[in-house]
Amino acid sequence: MRLGELPGLDAAGCVEVLIEVPRFSFVKRDHNGRVQLVSPLPCPFNYGSLPGTRACDGDPIDALVLGPRRARGELVRLPARGVVRFMDAGAADPKWICSAAELTAADLREVQRFFSVYVVAKRVLNGLLRRPAPTRFERIELA
Repeated sequence: MRLGELPGLDAAGCVEVLIEVPRFSFVKRDHNGRVQLVSPLPCPFNYGSLPGTRACDGDPIDALVLGPRRARGELVRLPARGVVRFMDAGAADPKWICSAAELTAADLREVQRFFSVYVVAKRVLNGLLRRPAPTRFERIELA
């Protein structure tokens, strides 16, 4: 899916994001509020999903919201600045990057660093659970 094909994208290039994981949180919840993961490291950005959309895994499309900490359950409308190309359990699982400000080189490094570490943790967890499905960070594409 290309940025221009993103469901819910308005004429200004903005989407609505439901915050599920506030910035610096250790607890990852799904869009229904169920705990999915307790991380040893805090999430460096707000994490959520695009209500009314559907990704390959059946859940709403994932989104990162850069900037200040937001409350869980908050709805924000922000420009979609790019997408993290990510594979989870062998299927495409893109994560849209949303921010009020233009993305900086530091923002991109932080997102890349987080997903590079996340992939290793997910592979270890999948190995412990005997789920060998491939998980990998591929790249970041800018809008």
